[in-house]
Amino acid sequence: MKYTAIKLVKRPEAGITPDLFETVTLQSPALKDGEILLKQTHMSLDPAMKGWMMEDRNSYVPPVELGEVMRSSGVAEVVETNNRKFNVGDKVWGQFGWAEYAVSDGTGLQPLPPEVPAEAVLSVLTIPGLTAYHGLMNIGKPKAGEILFVSGAAGSVGSLVGQIGKAEGMQVVGTAGTDDKCRWLEDELGFDAAINYKSEHLAKNIVGATPNGVDVYFENTGGDVQHIVYNRMNVGGRIVVCGMIADYNAAKPSAGPNWINMIRRRLTMQGFALPDHWDKVPEMSAKLAGYLATGKLKYRAHKLEGLESAIDGINLLFTGGNEGKLMVVL
Repeated sequence: MKYTAIKLVKRPEAGITPDLFETVTLQSPALKDGEILLKQTHMSLDPAMKGWMMEDRNSYVPPVELGEVMRSSGVAEVVETNNRKFNVGDKVWGQFGWAEYAVSDGTGLQPLPPEVPAEAVLSVLTIPGLTAYHGLMNIGKPKAGEILFVSGAAGSVGSLVGQIGKAEGMQVVGTAGTDDKCRWLEDELGFDAAINYKSEHLAKNIVGATPNGVDVYFENTGGDVQHIVYNRMNVGGRIVVCGMIADYNAAKPSAGPNWINMIRRRLTMQGFALPDHWDKVPEMSAKLAGYLATGKLKYRAHKLEGLESAIDGINLLFTGGNEGKLMVVL
């Protein structure tokens, strides 16, 4: 059987451009004993993909090699099986790449309950939700009544961080790039305040929304917001560094803050990457499923149609053009 896949053929010099990719037709091999054939139905697009394209061998995962199918996770259905652990029709989550089909021996695949929509799986129960939960709960160590500040709060991770914070009894303030996104955060997700980071009086607005300072800062973006919030941190505050999306396509990264407040206010700051914590996935997924089942987590999916829509569509993550979790429906 022939199917379509997209390979990475060049490294990005600045932004992600179509010439980095090549669309190819591949032949599915005959299944060996223990293997399964999977049809991918929904493919996740994530900011981390920019890093995977770079020639950085000191990162938390090796780069995608040139000539390889571009890396991604997704939801797939078993369409043929030579593995007793999997039946035709089973739905799983795993790493399938930018491809319509994949062959696997089952290693690393997570079975999915048939009643959970694929959009919910990619939006809440997998990478965004796991990242949000681990970063906030295991690094941020939130306490009821504390103030949580989330940059990039309308993104797939940030929106979940804020909602988990509210579920844990925190006051939650966030930033987003449009007034509509800010209204969504406040009116639908329950944020106590949401600030447009493009507003003229950004510092004044952040100070006004955090009169009692900030206890936990979940950092997704970098940029001007970082400096302002860093100087709002309370004694004993925790800074969770998840992403720097404002700098991913920047020719020159933003200057960092002065570290003197790390000493004066006895702050803790930690970066993290989810692949270091795969052993915690079952536990974290169960917690997220509980939040979802009780209505404490809402999500919004931004769906693109067709595999090749990923080539241009991925840039929505870096322009703020996506409305919710970005994914491709195949």
